[in-house]
Amino acid sequence: MAGLSLQNLQKTYGEVEVIKGVNLEIEHGEFVVFVGPSGCGKSTLLRMIAGLEDITGGQLSIGGQVVNTVQPRDRGVAMVFQSYALYPHMSVYDNVGFGLRIKKTPRDERDAKIREAARILQMEHLLDRKPAQLSGGQRQRVAIGRAIVREPEVFLFDEPLSNLDASLRMDMRMEISKLHQDLGATMIYVTHDQVEAMTLADKIVVLNAGVVQQVGSPLDLYHHPANLFVAGFIGSPKMNFIEVTVSEIGAGTVTVAGPDISAISVPVATAGLEIGSPLTLGTRAHHLLPAEQGAITGTVILVEHLGNETIVNMRLASGKAVVVGLGGDFRVAVGDTLHLAPDIEKVVLFDAKGSALPR
Repeated sequence: MAGLSLQNLQKTYGEVEVIKGVNLEIEHGEFVVFVGPSGCGKSTLLRMIAGLEDITGGQLSIGGQVVNTVQPRDRGVAMVFQSYALYPHMSVYDNVGFGLRIKKTPRDERDAKIREAARILQMEHLLDRKPAQLSGGQRQRVAIGRAIVREPEVFLFDEPLSNLDASLRMDMRMEISKLHQDLGATMIYVTHDQVEAMTLADKIVVLNAGVVQQVGSPLDLYHHPANLFVAGFIGSPKMNFIEVTVSEIGAGTVTVAGPDISAISVPVATAGLEIGSPLTLGTRAHHLLPAEQGAITGTVILVEHLGNETIVNMRLASGKAVVVGLGGDFRVAVGDTLHLAPDIEKVVLFDAKGSALPR
C-alpha cells in the first residue's frame, strides 16, 4: 500500500522559503492533483517527493517509510516530465526498456514488461519506430510507458501535457485517467491548468506561494471554496466578485447590498458580523439567472456564442465587469441592459480577510 504522508514539509533556498510547512495525506490509489499559478511551489513539492530536491524541514513518508534521505531510485516512484527526454537514436521498444536494461533485468522479463506497457498504452504498433517518427502524444505515451515498466508504487507527473495542442491534451487526459483506473496506482499530477485538475483528480491540492489553500474533491472546491484565492482560481469562467456591506442580520441569514447589487438575503453563519461589515459576494457565471427585476443590472459589453452556451461580459454601475454563462440559444447583443438574479443557494460570502463564511 503506497500512501503518502507529508508532515510540515518545508523547502528553502538560502533565505527564500518556497514550501512553507505543507501537511497532506494521500491514500493508496488516489489521483491527486497539485494546482496553482506559476511559482506557487507545486513542481518543487513534486520534486521533493521524487527525491530530486532535498527536504529542508518536516517529514515525508511513502508506504509508511520515512524517505527524507532515501535515494530517488529507492523510493518506489517514477516520474514523467514535461519534456519527453527520449533517446532519439533508440526505438520506442528500447526507450521504454532502457531503465530495465540498466538494472540488468533478464531479457525475457524485460520484453514481457515492455510489451505489457505497450498493450496498456495501445502503442504495440509503435515499438519499432524512432522518436522522430512519432507525434507529440505518441512521445508522451512512450515516456509514460517507461514509467510503467518500473512498476512503481507512485506515479509522479510534472505538467506532462503542456507541450501538446488542445485536442491532444484532451485525448491524453482520457488516456491518463484510464491508466489510473487500469493500474490502481497512486498518482500525483502537477498542472497550472485547472481544467486538467477538475477532470482528472480524485483530490485537488490548491497551492499559492508555497502554502496549501484548500484540499478537496473538484466539486467541493468549485461549490465550497475556502477563500477568495481558491474561488478565483478554480472554475472557468472564474467566479465573479462583488463588493457588498451588511445591511441586516437575521436568524441564520444576512442581508447584503452594494453599489452593483440591490439587497439580497443569504443563509450564512452570522457570528462576528455587524451592520456595515464589508464583505465580498462571490457568484459563478452560470449561477446568474436572467430576471425581469434582478438584483444585478448591467450593460452587455461582449458576447461569445459557443454553441452549447453563451458567455456574456457585462459592465456594472461601478464600472466593474462580470461574466455570465447563459444558454446557447439566449439572444443578447452588445449594448443591451441585462437584469440578473444570483442563485442564493450557491452564492458565497467572504469576510474582510478573504475567508468564506460557513453556511
